[in-house]
Amino acid sequence: MEGIPYVPATPDEVQRMLDVLGFSTVDALFDAIVPAGDRLRQPLGLPAGLVEADLVEAGTALAAQCTPVTAAASFLGAGAYRHHVPAVIRHLVSRGEYLTAYTPYQPEISQGTLQAIWEYQSLVCDLFAMDVANASVYDGASALAEAMLMSWRIGKGKRPRVILAGAIHPDALEVCCTYGHAGIVRIEAVPPGPDGRVDLEALRRSVGPDTACVAVQSPNFVGLIEDLPEIAAIAHEAGALQVVSVPDPHACALFEAPGASGADIVVGEGQPLGLPISFGGPYVGLFATRNAYVRQMPGRLVGRTRDVEGRQGFVLTLATREQHIRREKATSNICTNQGLCALQVAMYLALQGPEGLREVAEQCHAKALYLKRAVDAIPGFRVPYKGPFFHEFLVETPCRAADLVEDLAEEGIFAGVPLSRWYPARTHEMLVCATETSRREEMDRLVARLAAVQGGAR
Repeated sequence: MEGIPYVPATPDEVQRMLDVLGFSTVDALFDAIVPAGDRLRQPLGLPAGLVEADLVEAGTALAAQCTPVTAAASFLGAGAYRHHVPAVIRHLVSRGEYLTAYTPYQPEISQGTLQAIWEYQSLVCDLFAMDVANASVYDGASALAEAMLMSWRIGKGKRPRVILAGAIHPDALEVCCTYGHAGIVRIEAVPPGPDGRVDLEALRRSVGPDTACVAVQSPNFVGLIEDLPEIAAIAHEAGALQVVSVPDPHACALFEAPGASGADIVVGEGQPLGLPISFGGPYVGLFATRNAYVRQMPGRLVGRTRDVEGRQGFVLTLATREQHIRREKATSNICTNQGLCALQVAMYLALQGPEGLREVAEQCHAKALYLKRAVDAIPGFRVPYKGPFFHEFLVETPCRAADLVEDLAEEGIFAGVPLSRWYPARTHEMLVCATETSRREEMDRLVARLAAVQGGAR
């Protein structure tokens, strides 16, 4: 086993494997399955190790090359949103009893962890106006994919089609398609209509008796609020479920919650609720449903009860994961409770309360509306969609959006996210986002710089 550290197989076990496969050594096995041109025949070209002081200096120099969103006027969004994280949350979540607690594999002796999860579940239910929420999953994209498979299970496998309607984040679509490679469900898309929202007539034509669910994102990928009651009516008329994905749950404090609009399963990204952007993670997936469907919900569910002496206690009520049940019977084998992130979300929701969430949402919308009107008035720039929105909107640019974003970044302005990142042909469009952290002088500065853009060249 020399040269292969950290592999938990013993030399005897490795030799038995090689004997079965008909190879004398591990290298011979790799030679047979990996093309010679793809194998590295020399050591990795890594620099020599550094003493701690030199390593810190080198790391500091590398970090200085980055510009964090806090050091610039940032209007980035597209699924990762900058909101103010109160200092008390960072203080509390850094306490040792929180940092070291993990998913409760021996739950009843982890009463503190269980209570924190129960509080989180309760807050998510209130936020989405749903009956029950799980202990969280990985992120919003995987939550949507899990909801897709959950709908198939609720239909007892007799409804193999899943419809992804309207403008759903392309990263979430990719995750759903990855899940779809298992062949359990057949995924179909209904593109958005000319107004940027779900084409209701096209959706009505697409939904049928073999449809497990209609999944929709609201606010959608271009920031618009979808007609959730009408979409739910179309899905329910055909016996299908409605799944709603919420990229920034603050929207639920300003618009009607998905559960009140007829949704059967609501998922969302918890990053905007007290988690920093952090270069893309870790995030946390919110997941809630109706009581009638709880047995098919993936992940874990914590409940509150009383013992024979009347004392309050918390228990793991539902845990149909592969650690707790036969793998083929598990509702999901690839989800876990993001314990620390879920705890931060619970702290944020509890600290803000309904009034605080509403205030944050109102500030986000008011500032985005101010910025949207100002950008739309600039010659050469256009906001194509006029429907209801939350705090993000699409802008058509007179020059390549990627070039514009790159140039303004050098001036300390993160102007937006070019759509060409996902759609190469959409070179003159970008998403612009404002939150409660956006200051008026920053927005005015962005508008002034966009107004100075001349012609169609960089």
